[in-house]
Amino acid sequence: MHCLGNSKAEDQRNEDQAQREANKKIEKQLQKDKQVYRATHRLLLLGAGESGKSTTVKQMRILHVNGFNGDEKATKVQDIKNNLKEAIETIVATMSNLVPPVELANPENQFRVDYILRVMNVPDFDFPPEFYEHAKALWEDEGYQLTDCAQYFLDKIDVIKQADYVPSDQDLLRCGILTSGIFETKFQVNKVNFHMFDVGGRHDERRKWIQCFNDVTAIIFVVASSSYNRVIQEVNQTNRLQEAPNLFESIWNNRWLRTISVILFLNKQDLLAEKVLAGKLKIEDYFPEFARYTTPEDRQLRMVRLSRYIFSIMQLGSSQGLGYKEPHE
Repeated sequence: MHCLGNSKAEDQRNEDQAQREANKKIEKQLQKDKQVYRATHRLLLLGAGESGKSTTVKQMRILHVNGFNGDEKATKVQDIKNNLKEAIETIVATMSNLVPPVELANPENQFRVDYILRVMNVPDFDFPPEFYEHAKALWEDEGYQLTDCAQYFLDKIDVIKQADYVPSDQDLLRCGILTSGIFETKFQVNKVNFHMFDVGGRHDERRKWIQCFNDVTAIIFVVASSSYNRVIQEVNQTNRLQEAPNLFESIWNNRWLRTISVILFLNKQDLLAEKVLAGKLKIEDYFPEFARYTTPEDRQLRMVRLSRYIFSIMQLGSSQGLGYKEPHE
C-alpha cells in the first residue's frame, strides 16, 4: 500500500508538472501574440459608397501581397462584364432622357440603342457577340461620347469580349462592385505589419460595426473627389460630395472612435481633373460657393484650388483643425 501511494503521488506530481509546462507555453504564446498585436497597425477604411475604399484595398494587395492569382482574376471576369454592361446602359438611358435628348451622330445606330434598352433588365445575361458589337458602335458614335470612369471598360470592349480574357491588375482596380460585410487585408511594408479593414454595406449596417473597431491605429476616410456631380444610391438624390462631410462628421464625433487618429484621403483626383478640364461639368453648378472660394497662401492653380476647396468642405465636419498634405504623383 505504501508503494502504491508513492506511485499515485508521483503521477500527480508529473501531471502537475506537465500542466505547469503547458500553462507556460500558453502564456508564452499569449505574450508573443500580444506583442505582435501591439506591433501591428490596424487601419479602418471608411467613406461613402463608391468612394474607392475597395480599390484602395486592392492596391495594397497588388503592391504588398503578391497581387491576385489566376483563379481570383477568373472570378472577376463576370463582374467586369457587368461593369461594361452597366456603363453602356447608363449612357444610353441618360442620353435618351436628357431634354433635349442627345442625338446620335449616326441615326442608323438607333436599332443598337433599342437593343441595349431591351436587354437592360435581362437576368443572367450571357453576353452574346452582338452585345459587344452594339456597345462598341454606340461608344464610338460621336453623339454618345462621355468623359467618365465608364470610359475605361468601354474602351476595352475588344479585349473583354475575348473567350480567353484575363483581367489585368488595372482592370481589377477599375472593377466596381457593391460590397457588404467586413474585409480584412494583411500586408507588410518595410517589415511593419498592417491590417486593413474595409467596412462595406449600407449606412445602417456600417453604424452597427463601427464600435467594434475602437482599438484601430487610425481611420482612413476616403472621399471620391470626382463625385461632385453624382447622387448617392443609398440616399436618393443626395449629392455624393455633400453626403461625405455628413458621414465624416458622424465618424469624427463618434464616442467609440474619439481617441483614434483620422486620415482624410481625397481619392480619384485623376477623374476629378478629367471632368474639370473637360469643362462640361462645372463644380460651380453643384457647389455655387466654389466661385467665391480662395485658396490659402494665394495658391491659384486650378486643381490645387479645387482640391483645397473639397478639403475645406470635409473640414467642416471636424471640431478640430485637420492638417493638409499636398497631393503628389
